[in-house]
Amino acid sequence: MSNKKNNASAIREMTPEELSKTLREDREELLSLRLRKNTGQVDNPARIRTLRREIARLETVAREKQNAVR
Repeated sequence: MSNKKNNASAIREMTPEELSKTLREDREELLSLRLRKNTGQVDNPARIRTLRREIARLETVAREKQNAVR
C-alpha cells in the first residue's frame, strides 16, 4: 500500500474490517520481503522499515477502536 494512503487520519477513518484486511496484507508483504531479503532479492530494503511502521499504525488504531467499544 502507499504511504500517503495510510497516514494516521486515513487509517482512523477505516472500518474495523478494512483495518484487519490491510493489516493482513501488510503482514504478508512484510513476510515476503523478509524471505526475499535473506536470499538477496530485495529491490527496496527501506520498504521493510516502512511496512513495520504501517503495521504499527494499523495495530494502534485497531486497539484504540477496540478500547473505545468497551
